[in-house]
Amino acid sequence: MQFLLDKKFIGFLVKFLLLFVVLYYGTIAMIGLAAPGGYHSVFIEKYLDYVSWLKYSLMYAVKLILWIGGIPTYFAPDYVIRIVNGRGVKIAMDCVGYGVYSFWAAYVMANEGTFKRKLFWVLGGVFLLWFINSLRITLFLLATQGGWPMPWGLDHHTWFTIFAYLAIFMMIYFFEKKGKISPLKPGTNNPGKT
Repeated sequence: MQFLLDKKFIGFLVKFLLLFVVLYYGTIAMIGLAAPGGYHSVFIEKYLDYVSWLKYSLMYAVKLILWIGGIPTYFAPDYVIRIVNGRGVKIAMDCVGYGVYSFWAAYVMANEGTFKRKLFWVLGGVFLLWFINSLRITLFLLATQGGWPMPWGLDHHTWFTIFAYLAIFMMIYFFEKKGKISPLKPGTNNPGKT
């Protein structure tokens, strides 16, 4: 319990929480500003709407995965991907995964280390989480098409959250193991490389 009183750990925790709040709620603000009505910004909608870009990237990934499996799909309006002559799923805002991306990015950025190392881990981690999300949406579309129930009665969002945080904890393990000054281990001084 002494690590809870360690200044380095407290500094890390404050940075992590501030970064998470900025990334998570900043994304929610961007979603609101990019949407028509309210405080809509044409500039943000046209040039900075990265959430819509993420939604399209997920749709293209699902399309590619199913194409490799020999299942033709097409895009319908309003971020819907459908199996030809079959069912479809809508990629809603809460399907993007910006909460887990924000958590991972905040964790890495709150730690000590070089810009290059942090950039490598943030981008690599976000890509892994995005890929898990792409697989989740693919499996959900196949389950919807086949009428399959979700295992143990858990919905697909819960399954994504479980697998995403398992991946995050695994990445944290490797991030910490790679060697660095760790706020989670007071007194360590092993600044390693990427």
